[in-house]
Amino acid sequence: MTKEEIIRNYGSLSLAYIGDAAYELTAREYLLNNGVTDNGKMHVKTKTFVSAHAQNTFLQVITPFLTEDELAVVRRGRNVKSRSHPKNADLCEYHGATGFEALWGYLYLSDDRERMANLFEIIVNTNFKTE
Repeated sequence: MTKEEIIRNYGSLSLAYIGDAAYELTAREYLLNNGVTDNGKMHVKTKTFVSAHAQNTFLQVITPFLTEDELAVVRRGRNVKSRSHPKNADLCEYHGATGFEALWGYLYLSDDRERMANLFEIIVNTNFKTE
């Protein structure tokens, strides 16, 4: 499926749904590859990558590196109307995180693992506090 077909055939929440899983898997794989093998520690460290607050922060970090098409996916995801949001995130953070997850879903469904790896490298090389 081409990137254009993905945009046309999947709604923002569908992209965010698959993107949430793909991004968490990316974070878990990164932790395993960097010596975090204890399940308890892995869970705690994974939360520093996958919380709405973290995803919104990371979106701000990677935004300067995004293409116009990627920015359009983020905007669509961020602007989607949702009925609820997590109790541990404010609405603005939640919308940013949804845009981030939509981007990750778009890249995953496009089979653009290299781009995912490049963006994740930018994320792990930041000094931002996520919690």
